[in-house]
Amino acid sequence: MSDATTTDLYEVTMALSYLREGMTAPATFSLFVRDLPPERGFLIAAGLDSALEYLSGLRVGPEDVDAFASALHRPRRDLEPLLGLEFTGDVRAVPEGRVVLAGEPLLEVTAPLPQAQLAETYVLNQLSHQTAIASKAARCVLAAAGRPVVDFSLRRTHGPQAGFQAARLGALAGFAGTSNVAAATTLGLPAVGTMAHSYVEAFASEEDAFRAFARSHPGPVTFLVDTYDTERGVRVAARVLKDLDRGPGSAVRLDSGDLGALAARARSVLDDAGLPDVRITVSGGLDEYAVDELVRSGAPIDTYAVGTRVGVSADAPFLDSAYKMVEYDGRPVMKLSSAKVTAPGRKQVFRRPGYADVTALAEEEPPDGGRPLLETVMRGGRRTGGRPTLDECRRRCAAELAALPAPARRIRAPVAPRAVPSGRLSALADHVRHRIEERTA
Repeated sequence: MSDATTTDLYEVTMALSYLREGMTAPATFSLFVRDLPPERGFLIAAGLDSALEYLSGLRVGPEDVDAFASALHRPRRDLEPLLGLEFTGDVRAVPEGRVVLAGEPLLEVTAPLPQAQLAETYVLNQLSHQTAIASKAARCVLAAAGRPVVDFSLRRTHGPQAGFQAARLGALAGFAGTSNVAAATTLGLPAVGTMAHSYVEAFASEEDAFRAFARSHPGPVTFLVDTYDTERGVRVAARVLKDLDRGPGSAVRLDSGDLGALAARARSVLDDAGLPDVRITVSGGLDEYAVDELVRSGAPIDTYAVGTRVGVSADAPFLDSAYKMVEYDGRPVMKLSSAKVTAPGRKQVFRRPGYADVTALAEEEPPDGGRPLLETVMRGGRRTGGRPTLDECRRRCAAELAALPAPARRIRAPVAPRAVPSGRLSALADHVRHRIEERTA
């Protein structure tokens, strides 16, 4: 089976029905987040590369048809109209690393209706998950206020693929490294890591453990100092580092307790030992809220290692995202359900200074000072241009975050900018609404 079967069953049943009814005219679907999660002033667009990789290879083969028939408990011949279906459409999307706001399309797919429908689940999965994680990671970078942040999330993410994505998205948001060896080597990221408490416990004493670790790893080392008594562990680490002349570039890591107070005491011990260049790294259930508090307290912490709560975006683990048809066969369409009204027509988002965004129809000219966010990234089922590098996405993200209004950057009680619809988009929505109400009266 191929990735074509990584979909919800109703995508298959709808696509089959469209084919049987001859409904293969172009349809446009818009993917957007209805409302930002609490405590979010922005989102970082991510997951586009994964979505395009899927679309460029989407083709229903014989084994996929067998799987669909089995899932529906129907003869194979009933599902054979799907055989050979492949994606031949166009995609316009916000590049990875850009800030997006509630209601703004991250991506629009225009393709023959059965193709655009079958793609829904996978594309939603990739953009929703990765945008949530990238946004959480970006908030950690803001909270650290210039101090390095590294990714320790692999052991707690929801599977290895999610762990790989968390490492990549952390790098996109500005992280300085990852503990994930596969991600580090594949993506060219710095690999970071120290030792576990079990390593220290395996030796007769902390000093034996630290000296053994240093013998195996020439150059700068990081010692985990809170297996027993943290302040004593720092003193032992300082003595070993001093004896071995390993100060510059080395570090001690604090993983539990009152990290701010312990960091202050550790800094004092290291300075008194003549080791001002030994850094302090902290970990242990950290996210942007904890990092923000530590930074604001003035704690002498050099590096923040974030894991569990960031790798799963613990406070906002999902986005209220949607993939809705906005046009079929040249006819604008919209949904009128309470609290889930959609805007009709293909769209463009124009970014104006201060994130005073305007959501408009795709063919509209930009307003004064506005620049379009959605770019054509796939035409006729093939990617347009080359893939942006991770470094390019990272630079884009840094520039976007720097330009955000201060209230949106706040870690607690942020105020998110809101996009406004253009006059033409509002007029079209009113027209389509009235048409639907007249038809259904």
